[in-house]
Amino acid sequence: MNKTPIKKIKSWYTRFQISKSPQMNLVWGFFLYTLIGFLLLALPIFHKGELSILDSLFTSTSAVSTTGLVTVNIFESYNFFGQFIIMVLIQIGGIGYMTLTTYYLLFTTKRITHWHQRVIGAEFTLPNTIKIRDFIRSVITFTIIMEVLGAIGFYFAFAQHGMTGLRAIWFSIFHSVSAFCTAGFALFDNSFESFSTDVWINTIISILAIAGSLGFIVITDLWYRLRGRTKRLSFTTKIISYGFLALLGIGTLFFYFGEPLTAESNSPWLLSFFQAMTAMTTVGFNTVPIGELGLPILLLVTFLMYIGASPSGTAGGLKITTLTALISVLKSRLFGQQQISFLGRKIPFERLYVATSTFILYTGIIFLFTFLLSFTESFPMDKILFEVASSLGTVGLSTGITGDLSVGGKLLIIILMFTGRVGVLTFGFALLARSSSEELSIKSDDLAV
Repeated sequence: MNKTPIKKIKSWYTRFQISKSPQMNLVWGFFLYTLIGFLLLALPIFHKGELSILDSLFTSTSAVSTTGLVTVNIFESYNFFGQFIIMVLIQIGGIGYMTLTTYYLLFTTKRITHWHQRVIGAEFTLPNTIKIRDFIRSVITFTIIMEVLGAIGFYFAFAQHGMTGLRAIWFSIFHSVSAFCTAGFALFDNSFESFSTDVWINTIISILAIAGSLGFIVITDLWYRLRGRTKRLSFTTKIISYGFLALLGIGTLFFYFGEPLTAESNSPWLLSFFQAMTAMTTVGFNTVPIGELGLPILLLVTFLMYIGASPSGTAGGLKITTLTALISVLKSRLFGQQQISFLGRKIPFERLYVATSTFILYTGIIFLFTFLLSFTESFPMDKILFEVASSLGTVGLSTGITGDLSVGGKLLIIILMFTGRVGVLTFGFALLARSSSEELSIKSDDLAV
């Protein structure tokens, strides 16, 4: 019996899944969604005016990677259906296409295949204490609850500024999804600069972005704690929470006392908190012109974007847990300790191995692409570095140079955004990993360091 075209495609896709590593499946999965988004956004029926092929590819990659960097004005360039496609791509990129696929399996068959568990494990770095089935359910449930509440909050907030009707409903839904997925896409000309003193709007964005960026590990852990399924919060949750609060507090203070633009604002503390928060959570919205920031604060924001927030959340960056692992190694070495620990807990060697590899690769990519962009662009080095950190960290903040990049520069940023979404280590593993059988014949030797 001959197979139908759909069955042939399904059969081929199943064989492809099994034959590839989880990391390679993630890369191909996000590439496929980016390609589909690009093909749709390239269609003139979704445009308000003329758009280049490169602009459509850039927008699709930025949406799937939840970055928010754009080369065109989203509201003026795409009609409602084009904007809706962008929002769907943001949602897929925010919580992960594999999360949606696995939830569908749970909903229809009540079970998860071993292959799906492996890919979920590759996409989200989960502690052994968290079950994937419960994790997936908590991700979907929490996402729906937060985005619905966020949209309702935005609707009433926008109403205070004279926005009503279908426009207010659409703007509320779009920005709620964009904020929770830390995408940074806005339908306003200058992001949220016009709402810099609006406490209500700033608060809604902050709650959504922090909830999304802290990660589903933290949410699941808190849920377990509230349900009485565990007596204490996990080590990972404590590290993420303490690290996030510390960096957010430091960033807010430095921004308040070190940036002259805050003195011109009627709400300097709100502005300082929001910009530190938007860099830390990688949500990418701004209430102050980023291009007008002084060099010290621009470097501070670059550092916060470089670190990012939590693994298994919607934020990008190096991750707080990676930074903590590296600090633990340094602390143990300086104090002559044999075991590497933090907050009285020993950190497994495998996690230290991953953290060190991620740090080296992540930092190396930033230096490499800053170097390459310095050839293709004529902008100052600080602005190029900022753009690179924002792209790889999937932040979306920009000093205003994105739209003026050369064709080569835009292609480099596209590569950075995609790499940042799938994860530098996942991307590298998918490209370079080979069989480990060769390691058995390697001899050990000493190395002076």
